[in-house]
Amino acid sequence: MDMNINRDQVKKTYGNLFFAISNALFQADPIGINFISNTDEYDPETGTIVPRLKTANTAQDVQAIVYEEFNNWFGADTAGSQQQYEAVSLKIWELWNEFQHNQN
Repeated sequence: MDMNINRDQVKKTYGNLFFAISNALFQADPIGINFISNTDEYDPETGTIVPRLKTANTAQDVQAIVYEEFNNWFGADTAGSQQQYEAVSLKIWELWNEFQHNQN
């Protein structure tokens, strides 16, 4: 399946959550690709992280998901250590909980 079509579906399904998580990743910039003007740089990773959030029960679960996806996208050397994803994962966990609360 075309990754762009899949990502477009995730954007449509999750709306503002997708953009908030992409922005959180851009601000945290765990792999150093924030060059100020490329604000959609983390959209591909966001597209694979967001659908998995429904399986998360804790911020640590989110951290594991984010770390796994960065490993899948960039490899272990570029992804670095799981600890460097802690702060952004806490933010994503907050965004996810807010999204779920607003769905009810």
